[in-house]
Amino acid sequence: QVQLVESGGGLVQAGGSLRLSCAASGSISGIHVMGWYRQAPGKQRELVASMVLGSTTNYADSVADSVKGRFTISRDNAKNTVYLQMNSLKPEDTAVYYCYLRYHGDYWGQGTQVTVSS
Repeated sequence: QVQLVESGGGLVQAGGSLRLSCAASGSISGIHVMGWYRQAPGKQRELVASMVLGSTTNYADSVADSVKGRFTISRDNAKNTVYLQMNSLKPEDTAVYYCYLRYHGDYWGQGTQVTVSS
């Protein structure tokens, strides 16, 4: 059974940085997608960034325009972990961030709160 465990959220001042981690456990092989969504109060969940893993083809990472140049998604294949490095944070980045995995279905992490104070 696939499980996702997130860590790294918290409270930070505007202009600061945070790094989120998402470790996937379970039997995962072959092509799959991992990434991050976020949901702010009163808003729909939106894709922040994602990447294709487990493929010999290099696929470009997908990053939302609202965070492009500030957020970077990366991975550690050995640990089956993806990271979201968030720099130059803004109050509008405040949201619950959810890790997700698309592998014969969709899996979600428990969510981690990111709060950016002005």
